[in-house]
Amino acid sequence: MDLIYIGYIGLAVMVVLIIIGVPVAFSIGIVAVVGLFIAGGVKITLAQTTLVAWQVGTDFVIICIPLFVFMGKMAANSGIAADIYDALQKWVGRISGGLAIAAVMACGAFGAVTGSSVASVATMGSIIRPELKKYGYSDRLASGTLTASGSLAILIPPSVGFAFYGILTDTSIALLFIAGITPGIILVALYCIGVYVRCRITPEVGPTGPSYSWRERIHSLKGTWPILFIFLLVIGGIYIGLFTPTEASAVGATGVTLVAFFLGRLTWPKVRDALITTGHVSGFLYAIILSGYVLARFIAITGVSQNLVKYVVGLDLGVYGFIGVMLVIYLILGMLLDVFGIMILSIPFFFPVAVSLGIDPVWFGVFTVMMCEIGLLTPPVGVNVFTMHNIAPDIPMKTIFLGIISFTCYDLIVVGLITLFPEIPLWLTRT
Repeated sequence: MDLIYIGYIGLAVMVVLIIIGVPVAFSIGIVAVVGLFIAGGVKITLAQTTLVAWQVGTDFVIICIPLFVFMGKMAANSGIAADIYDALQKWVGRISGGLAIAAVMACGAFGAVTGSSVASVATMGSIIRPELKKYGYSDRLASGTLTASGSLAILIPPSVGFAFYGILTDTSIALLFIAGITPGIILVALYCIGVYVRCRITPEVGPTGPSYSWRERIHSLKGTWPILFIFLLVIGGIYIGLFTPTEASAVGATGVTLVAFFLGRLTWPKVRDALITTGHVSGFLYAIILSGYVLARFIAITGVSQNLVKYVVGLDLGVYGFIGVMLVIYLILGMLLDVFGIMILSIPFFFPVAVSLGIDPVWFGVFTVMMCEIGLLTPPVGVNVFTMHNIAPDIPMKTIFLGIISFTCYDLIVVGLITLFPEIPLWLTRT
C-alpha cells in the first residue's frame, strides 16, 4: 500500500477515535505511533518518537506554558478579578446594561493576566453572575455576556493559545502577543456597544445598576492597579524588548505572587491550588504537543501534508477563498473539539498552505486563535458554555447557547475586519 494511503487511513482512524470519545492526545498519539510503525518500521518509529520527546521536553520556549497557567490561576485566587469588576461597575453601572458592560470590560482586563478562557469564565462568572441576577438581568443576557466575554482571554495577551500556536509553528510568540492587542480591544468595544444597544431597545433585560458618588468611584480605582501593573510588566516588557515571552512568563508569575502578597491574600492553600492546576493543565498540553509533533512526522513521512498543499494550491482558491474554507472548517471543528485539539489537528495541515499563499504567519495565528475562540462557544461542545452551566446550573444550556448568538456574530465581524484589513492586528508588531 502506498504511504499516502496509509496517511489518509490513519487520519480517518484518528477522527473516529476522537468522535467516540478517546482523549485528543491519545487519539493523535496512537495513530501517529502506529502509523509510523506501519510506514517505516520499528527503527524509524523509535527514532522519531524519542527525538520529538527530547526536543519538546528540552525546548526553552515551552516553559512559558506552565508559567502563564500559574500566573492566571494565582490571579484568579488572589481576588483581583473581583476588585476590577467592582471598580468598573461603579463607573459604568448606571448606563443601560451597565453591569453587563462592566462584566465585558472586567473579563477583558482579567484576560490580560490569565490567558485561559475557561479560567476566565469560571472566575468572573462566579463573581458577576450573582450581581446580574440581583439587579434583574435576564438569564439569557447575563449568561451570554459572561460566557462570550470569558473567551476574550484566549485573544488578549498573554494568551496560552498564542503560545501554543507559536510553539507549533515556530512563530514569534512575542509578535503574536502584540498582534492580539488591537483585535482584542475592538472585540471588547463591539461587545460593549452590542450590550448597550440591546438594553436600550429592551431595557427590562438589562436594568441600570446602583449609583455611586464621585468619591466612591475614584476610591474604587485602587482595585485596578494590580491588573494594570501585571499587564504592563509582562506585555510592556515584551513590547519594548526587555523580556522574551518565556522570561516574561516567569516575571509575570512572580509579579502576580508579589501582588497577592502585598494585598495580604497570599496563603498556602491558594498557592497549592495554583500549583496543582498548573500541573494538570501543563501535563495535558504537553501530551497534546508531543503527540502533535509525532503526528506531524507521520504525515510528513507519508506525504499527506505535501499532497494536501499541492491539492489546495491547485484549486486556485486565492487567499480569500482559502480563508473562507478555513472559516467553515474551524466552525465545524469547534463543534467537536477544544482549542488545543482544534489547533493540533488543523495547523500541521493548513499552516504550510497559508505560508505558500503568502499569508503572514502572525496574522494567521490571530485568525486561528479567533476561530478557536468562536469554537469555545459553538454547540454541541462549547467548552465555555459547559463551564458557565456548571457555575449557574439553574440556567438551561439552551438559554446560554441562545445568549451567545449575538456575541458569536460580533466575533465573525471582527474576523471579517482583520481579513479585509490585515494591518489591524499587524500594525503594532511593525512599530
